[in-house]
Amino acid sequence: MPRKKIELENHVESLSILDADGNADESLVPKLEPAEMRKLLRGMLLARRYDERMLKLQRQGRIGTYGPALGQEAASLGPAYVLSKNDWMIPSFREPAGMLYRGWPMDKLILWWGGNETGSSVPEGIRDTPICVPVASQCLYGAGVAWGCKLRGDGTVALCFVGDGGTSEGDFHEAMNVAGAFNLPLVCVIQNNQWAISLPRKKQTASSTLAQKALAYGFNGIQVDGNDIFAVLTAAGEAVDRARRGGGPTLIEAVTYRLGVHTTADDPKKYRTEDEVEAWKCRDPLARYYKYLKKHGILDDKARDMMEEEIAEEITAAVEKAERYEPDVLEPWRYCFATMPNFLEGQLEEFQAYLESVSGGEGRSNHKRSELSENVH
Repeated sequence: MPRKKIELENHVESLSILDADGNADESLVPKLEPAEMRKLLRGMLLARRYDERMLKLQRQGRIGTYGPALGQEAASLGPAYVLSKNDWMIPSFREPAGMLYRGWPMDKLILWWGGNETGSSVPEGIRDTPICVPVASQCLYGAGVAWGCKLRGDGTVALCFVGDGGTSEGDFHEAMNVAGAFNLPLVCVIQNNQWAISLPRKKQTASSTLAQKALAYGFNGIQVDGNDIFAVLTAAGEAVDRARRGGGPTLIEAVTYRLGVHTTADDPKKYRTEDEVEAWKCRDPLARYYKYLKKHGILDDKARDMMEEEIAEEITAAVEKAERYEPDVLEPWRYCFATMPNFLEGQLEEFQAYLESVSGGEGRSNHKRSELSENVH
């Protein structure tokens, strides 16, 4: 058999529509009504201002460690925007824009970052999983959910997010292999923000792109400008439509940048330069998109100022609501098992006795085991 080059069935593309100055290739701009375009800006702006407030709350000791998504708003909102309510989204922890758009109450997200597990309870009617931190585990959950979508045959799609560092994990490759082998309706978005904490993308892999990793598993990949909301919307929309029609998975590499810290426990000045950060600030997804809207008469400074005021009030109300929340100290017994095991019944009685001893028999210590059994799920 002669030696020859193997032609692969699948391919990798790149896509960019909107430049840093707000100019776009109009032939590629998604067909959106002006109201939809304003809605997209508001979604990114809400996520940006939420991020800024969360950083302040953390510095004030009012929440725990926080992982901001500053500069990555388009890569989060775009994919979420093209999903239907019946589709599934599996976020990592830099997807506030997508989660807020999907209907998560902001106070619930604040409670999650404050260490309260009620923040992990998915709101009624939302087909999402909670914030998930373990690196690349989101891909396995996404593949599992997508498999369920295929088995049900209801035309629903699963969308998962992972960082560039996650593509070095076995979980990512196992999930992609399953997605390809079983032709699952899965869209995997890599938020390539250039840094896996302190490890640069160039040390993650020898691949020219992360999108090309899809080829090894038998499906298409596309690299998009992750700071270009139009490019992200287009790529994600095509991938979701293809998955819904039975065309299988797609891997999207959204090339973006983490403008802030990895988390509030991190000091990025120890591993990257300010010049690098400043260069990426010129590609800010919010700034370039607003320039486009302003040039086309879709939004002006006055309307944006009103939007800012509304968002500030919304965030303040959410913070106040979250900080009024009173946790139920008996939640560990309520939500671990459908039917409480005998060994936990004993622990519950012991804990209730302790609560009564320190509170004089008042307050939450008055919860009885029978009440817990009625409410457990």
